Amino acid sequence: MKEDSIWAVYEQRLRRVSAYIHDHLDEELDLDRLADIACLSPHHWHRVYRAVHGETLAATVKRLRLHRAVGDLVGTTLSVEEIARRTGYPNLQSFTRIFKSVFGMPPARYRRQGSHTVFQSANSKGFGEMYPVTTKTVSPRELVGVSHTGSYMGIGRAFETLGGTLQARQLYRQDMKMVGIYLDDPELVAEDKLRAFACVTEGEHVPADEPLVRKHLDGGEYAVLRHKGPYADMHKAYHWLYGTWLPQSGREVRDTVMFEEYVNNPRDAAPTELLTDIYLPLK
Repeated sequence: MKEDSIWAVYEQRLRRVSAYIHDHLDEELDLDRLADIACLSPHHWHRVYRAVHGETLAATVKRLRLHRAVGDLVGTTLSVEEIARRTGYPNLQSFTRIFKSVFGMPPARYRRQGSHTVFQSANSKGFGEMYPVTTKTVSPRELVGVSHTGSYMGIGRAFETLGGTLQARQLYRQDMKMVGIYLDDPELVAEDKLRAFACVTEGEHVPADEPLVRKHLDGGEYAVLRHKGPYADMHKAYHWLYGTWLPQSGREVRDTVMFEEYVNNPRDAAPTELLTDIYLPLK
């Protein structure tokens, strides 16, 4: 079998495994069972997965579960015990231990004192020093991506598909940057109908064969807020950017999409060290 045909087979298997992981995060995920879904022996499958995704299956499962847990802590009133069960941990003790090892504090304390709380007082002194807003003029950019419908917290599934597809087709380039485009306001549109795209830059060099689609970002002036911390915290930053910074700046929003550019990779950086630039288009 030719090399490109072999990778086409792996691509389909990667998608099946990624979909299964995202759909069963609240269940026990046996790594050998995932190998069965991929129709490969565990010995070979774990190596193929790591070669394509840049992390082990176990690391992916842990990262996605903690991502969901932080989203629940920040965005819901579920008890910590319920979140532990929903996230697939066998008991509260193991969940608390793993959560603290990554975020530096137990989940209950994170809910009260996590990085999202910096936005709770819109006029708090020192915020501008911690999260300065700059203005930047950017050139138009061509992207390639994968569409996502549903909770914005679930867009990681589209990024997994995008990354796996690019790697399996040998299209990934080191100069590509990850970009998220979010078309709807979560406070106005039902969660299951929210539309978004998980993208990378340098899309003009990539054939947009299914599941890939082409997207375009307009050039011009943008306000840029750099957020540090878990992605689940960022809705507070959006509220502050629109509700406090924008009216105080005297600027007006331009009628084109805003987007997020991910400065580092959640596979390499701890959740508390994730850097995201939020781009708000200005007239």
